[in-house]
Amino acid sequence: MKQAADLHPITRACMGFHLWSLAGLGQQGDRVEAAVTAARIAASEGNGAIFAPLAMGGAGGLRASGPSAERLKQWLEGMQTAILMAMRRLDDIQSWSAKAKAEMSTLSGKTPPVLSALLTEWPLVSAPMAEMWIGASRATAQRNLAWMEAKGLIREVTGQGRFRMWSIAI
Repeated sequence: MKQAADLHPITRACMGFHLWSLAGLGQQGDRVEAAVTAARIAASEGNGAIFAPLAMGGAGGLRASGPSAERLKQWLEGMQTAILMAMRRLDDIQSWSAKAKAEMSTLSGKTPPVLSALLTEWPLVSAPMAEMWIGASRATAQRNLAWMEAKGLIREVTGQGRFRMWSIAI
């Protein structure tokens, strides 16, 4: 890695990811630590990638096969695919937020807009989390979650009677 000091941080991140297991670092077959370290390398010096959700783009960018030039190509293509997918997801969340705001405009009180904001910021929300975030009773949080679910704005994802979690319906 010292020999790669003159390379762009994103190139060094790819290199570090693929050299991780060869250097005998981490647990056998565990690529998470390698990916986290690669992300830190990519964001270093402020001129690399600030955020690159590489795993969102599928396994192509993380696949360790072929010569180094092919690995770098797959890494960059995986990064591009992941960033486009993340941008689409953010667009979907923004559209959902506008839809939820319009649907909830007839409701009074501070709970609906605060709950809507919570659901746009977190991928999964529980009733205790909503209760704490909105500063209302558990019954109020659950009533608003149930209303949003009935309107098709959110969906319950655990399929349980207890310890349930909701996500926006997009």
